[in-house]
Amino acid sequence: MARSELTRLTGSLNGPNCDDDDCPNVYRTANGSIVVQGALSSAFQPPEGEALVEIPEAVLREAVRALGW
Repeated sequence: MARSELTRLTGSLNGPNCDDDDCPNVYRTANGSIVVQGALSSAFQPPEGEALVEIPEAVLREAVRALGW
């Protein structure tokens, strides 16, 4: 899936040192699922085929507002 196929739900709160590609973000796919972008976390070892990412609370709050939840 290409990034252009996703709806970006966050981005306005990332500050002046973020560009469009390297900051924590939340996206929505065409089928309604959520994709998150963030720093890799090593909190525990997830199952094969999965990964843990860490994103700031403010990014999640922004995504929730964008979805109207």
